[in-house]
Amino acid sequence: MAPSTPSPAGRPPGPVRVASAAPASTGTTLGVFVVVMAALYIGRSVFVPLALAVLISFALAPLALLLRRGHLGRIPSVILAVLVAVGMLGGVAGLLGDQLINLADNLPAYQENLRTKIRSLKEAAPGGGLMERTTEVLRDLGSELSDPGAAQPAGTGTREPVPVRIEPPPATPLTILRNIGGPVMGPLGTAGIVFVFVVFILIQREDLRDRLIRLAGAKDLRRTTEALDEAATRVTRYLLTQLTLNVLYGVPVGVGLALLGVPNPVLWGVLAAVLRFIPYLGPVIAASFPIALSVAVDPGWTLPLMTLGLFLVLELFSNNVLEPWLYGSSTGLSPFAVVLAAIFWTTLWGPVGLLLATPLTVCLVVLGRYVPQLEFLDVLLGNGPVLSPPARIYQRLLARDPDEAAQAADEMAGERPVAEVYDAAVIPALRLAEDDRARGALDQTTLDAVRDGVEGLAEYFADPAAVDPPEDAPAPATRVLCIAARSTLDEAAALLLADLLGRGGVPAEALPCEAVHTRRLRLIPRRAVDAVVLCYLNPGSGRHAQRLTRRLRAHFGPATTLVVGFWGAAPGDAPSAVEGADATLTRLEEAAARLVPQLAGRQEPGADAAPLAGTG
Repeated sequence: MAPSTPSPAGRPPGPVRVASAAPASTGTTLGVFVVVMAALYIGRSVFVPLALAVLISFALAPLALLLRRGHLGRIPSVILAVLVAVGMLGGVAGLLGDQLINLADNLPAYQENLRTKIRSLKEAAPGGGLMERTTEVLRDLGSELSDPGAAQPAGTGTREPVPVRIEPPPATPLTILRNIGGPVMGPLGTAGIVFVFVVFILIQREDLRDRLIRLAGAKDLRRTTEALDEAATRVTRYLLTQLTLNVLYGVPVGVGLALLGVPNPVLWGVLAAVLRFIPYLGPVIAASFPIALSVAVDPGWTLPLMTLGLFLVLELFSNNVLEPWLYGSSTGLSPFAVVLAAIFWTTLWGPVGLLLATPLTVCLVVLGRYVPQLEFLDVLLGNGPVLSPPARIYQRLLARDPDEAAQAADEMAGERPVAEVYDAAVIPALRLAEDDRARGALDQTTLDAVRDGVEGLAEYFADPAAVDPPEDAPAPATRVLCIAARSTLDEAAALLLADLLGRGGVPAEALPCEAVHTRRLRLIPRRAVDAVVLCYLNPGSGRHAQRLTRRLRAHFGPATTLVVGFWGAAPGDAPSAVEGADATLTRLEEAAARLVPQLAGRQEPGADAAPLAGTG
């Protein structure tokens, strides 16, 4: 029921919502959820055929549209598309029936092989006839306990019970017809309802789409159309992709079984292709039948093992090569969502729910992306990242897991330079930590852990080609001091900048905020330092930066380059200039790009110092 112009299936660049209403309370959402689930369960006799019809209409819509564009007309194109689908299903059913009849005719020939295998398994079992002897003893004990004569006192006469057997009345033709036709009429009736629904949905496709738009959000047609487009595109792509994948799986199954000599390979190939529409259980069921048949056919165990190996190889190839290649992000569901959906819909609607689980859950995820009250569905079931890279890094630093924090940064890095990764991921993570520190949510132990984690992250990105200097080599004189302005988190940012400068060949050292206290500042040599960078994570520290800059300028003098960095600050959030500073910057990459060319070529610390002009 999607409009003719499809939209990309990927995640939109920004949050897209149908309505701006305030989210409902948790109790209201839970109550609506319970009512909807109860309605789906009670009305499953109607909803199941309707869901199947919608699913089939998604699969047949491209063919119907193609025929309609060929000037065939709306109703004839729909009828022809449905007849093609019915003909294909009938052909597959006829082929399966013929193969099943052939298999039933040949089964008696395999009976002796099965008996031989069962006897060999009994003989090979530990203890030999232990099972038979145990069964015989239990049978004797049961006979003793159930003997009615053993429970009567001696000399007491007993009457043998007269066995009574109730003979059913002769079956009438009407009874026979009801017993045989009853189990068949139910599925046939459901199939008929599904057929009518499919034809109706395909013929009234545009009208139903407009009515759904009117109900869902006529006040915002663009966003409602995007939601319908995305749901239709994902479901249609999923069905076509699943069909392609099933054919690419079923054909090798049939060919492989034929080469191995398993009877009725066409039956098992078609069955494997059909059953793969059922997540997880389908491939297992499809493999169990030919494996069991190979056990009956072969007097030994070579054929069953080769058949099992065939299915294992095909499953590995399908799961690791074909599915990632064909699926991509077509459904937008996480692996957890697929499992959860299979369990949920099977519990609600039985085996049919297992078949419908993935398409229905795709629609729920799309609703979660566009309806604020259902956003939890997208978070819980969608395959998109729910935490940004900075949030993931900060969370792992809080968990004292710097290795995983480094891996999260590395996943974002790709081929980008380390300086860009620091600015795009690590500094925003430290800004999140700074927000928590400012509201008193972090104690000093946690702050120290975050700083140490950032230091470990910098070591993770260290150049593997770099060679450590000999132990007796003199340490290079510090050329740049990266000083934390106010907190331990500022020191973590200073560590990152010192790492970038060191990569550029400029020796740098990160100092804690206590180093610029009046008494301790006097201990820092003046002529051994070419530049000082004052590091802030809080952009609202302008007045503090002015006072500290005057203190540093008075100590180091006008020849030393003095930079103030409000790292990660957005334009307008931090001062554009600080009195007494040569530059005010917001990105580590820019600071390294300015300082390294200025200082890397100078031989003597403190010689030919030139002030760094400009802001950024």
